[in-house]
Amino acid sequence: MKLQLFYLLTFFSFLVSCNTPAGNEHSESAQEEAKKNVSSRDRSITPANSYSSLFMDSIAVENYIAQQKAPDSISRRIRSFYNARNYQYAWFDNDGLTEQARGFWSLIDYHTTYSHDSTLNNKALQKKMDNLIADEAFRVNASDKSTLNTELQLTQHFIRFMMSEYPEGYVKRKEMERFVPFKKQDALHLADSLIKKKHKDDKYFEHLNESYGKLKDQLANYYTLATKGGWQPVTLSGKSIKKGTSSPTIVQIKQTLHMLGDLPVIDTTPVFNDTLEMAVKSFQERHGYKPDGVIGGSFIKELNVPVQQRIQQLLINMDRMRWLPNTPKSDNLIVVNIPEYMLHMYEGKQKAWDMVVVVGKSGHNTMMFNGDLNQIVFSPYWNVPPSIVQKEVLPAMERDPNYLASQNMEIIGDDGGIPSIRQLPGTGNALGKVKFLFPNSFNIYFHDTPSKSLFERDQRAFSHGCIRLSDPFKMAQYLLRNEPEWTPERIQEAMDAGVEKYVKLKHPVPVIITYYTAWVDDAGRLNFRNDIYKHDEMLAKKMFTQTAFANNEAVAKK
Repeated sequence: MKLQLFYLLTFFSFLVSCNTPAGNEHSESAQEEAKKNVSSRDRSITPANSYSSLFMDSIAVENYIAQQKAPDSISRRIRSFYNARNYQYAWFDNDGLTEQARGFWSLIDYHTTYSHDSTLNNKALQKKMDNLIADEAFRVNASDKSTLNTELQLTQHFIRFMMSEYPEGYVKRKEMERFVPFKKQDALHLADSLIKKKHKDDKYFEHLNESYGKLKDQLANYYTLATKGGWQPVTLSGKSIKKGTSSPTIVQIKQTLHMLGDLPVIDTTPVFNDTLEMAVKSFQERHGYKPDGVIGGSFIKELNVPVQQRIQQLLINMDRMRWLPNTPKSDNLIVVNIPEYMLHMYEGKQKAWDMVVVVGKSGHNTMMFNGDLNQIVFSPYWNVPPSIVQKEVLPAMERDPNYLASQNMEIIGDDGGIPSIRQLPGTGNALGKVKFLFPNSFNIYFHDTPSKSLFERDQRAFSHGCIRLSDPFKMAQYLLRNEPEWTPERIQEAMDAGVEKYVKLKHPVPVIITYYTAWVDDAGRLNFRNDIYKHDEMLAKKMFTQTAFANNEAVAKK
């Protein structure tokens, strides 16, 4: 009987195995593995704590995936990306394009232009993004299907770019999903998680992005300072403190400068000695001031910025540095850092030289974007923008009928009831003797200026948006260095000719205009700059549960 039962069980087992589809066990295993590669939906993200105020329906994502017929490797990552965000928009909020969208699109534009990688070319998306970036008044309507489609296209583009551009393992899937902030977090908690995160394969994004890595090292230092209580604000009695002075305040200043690394050896004496003067100069240089070694109001203001704000500033700028090109795609690259008021010329990864610049004043912001410098214009006309004609030139003409003649200007037409005005080449021309064009929708370019004294100032935001060069002759000579016919003498002659002349470059040079208020310089020193357009302050409100920026002015006045 037992033997019969054994054969019967064996027979049924055989039938079950015969009716199991071939490869089903492998299929189930593959499905389980696929699930592991998709982040769980984070329902803790709500409109109250999200980075963006816009959300989409998960069905919209599935419909997009179906329409695109995207491969599983991309489809899973799109689902995972939005699960991690609880289907919150990444590239748009109510105010239009996010800063991350602008940064990513500049990176894509640079990549597709100079890497000759046509796989990421999308003419329709390019046109859409060009229009959105140019439209400063653009605001998102939550019911706009076109915006939703652009959002999903950008995400697909982002995933494809990250998978193709970075070696496998250096940008983990979950880390890639955090490239765009997803919800308000405690800044110290976020810093701690970034610093202490360890990978078994010892591959990290900062190994590929040196600027990001250097800032992450500084974040670790400031996090340690924060856990120890940071530093206390200093009160300055009087206008300034100079070398040779003795004061109890000096002891506190020395303590803070030692914590920040400017004063190598701790000194508890109340005397303003040579060592302190060197430390003060170091601190001033790192914060964009002339190193005169005098403790004054600007010095105290920067010294009193609390450690919590510096940590938030570091985190914000680390996010910005994610959108730097991984490797140079061209022989030359021009980078303008707006808050630094500096232009940097690179040859590959090596910096060739720096140049002091003047950027747009608040209200006439120099925009963040990239372009291709392809033309030099010697002895240029200045076609006065309609906004300047309306707000400045017309009122001046009413006050003085001879204003145009005195400014060497002429009316050349009419633009919707507003006269089209240009300034002739020559002495006093607002563009100076030369301008450098990199076509863009913001009408921003580099140019000379007759107002040379502004370059001597620490804070140099004075223009209407264009970027003034302190040494335009050097720029022209460098760009034309491989064209023998353009000798230094001929360049100077063209600048002084008073007759407009266009010169097209044989090899356009990419230009990236960015906004870093914290970075590590070539000497390994951490630099900070003022948030002149309040971009940091705005991002801090979206990224952190408590922003330290709101209290900055009060602290500075103490």
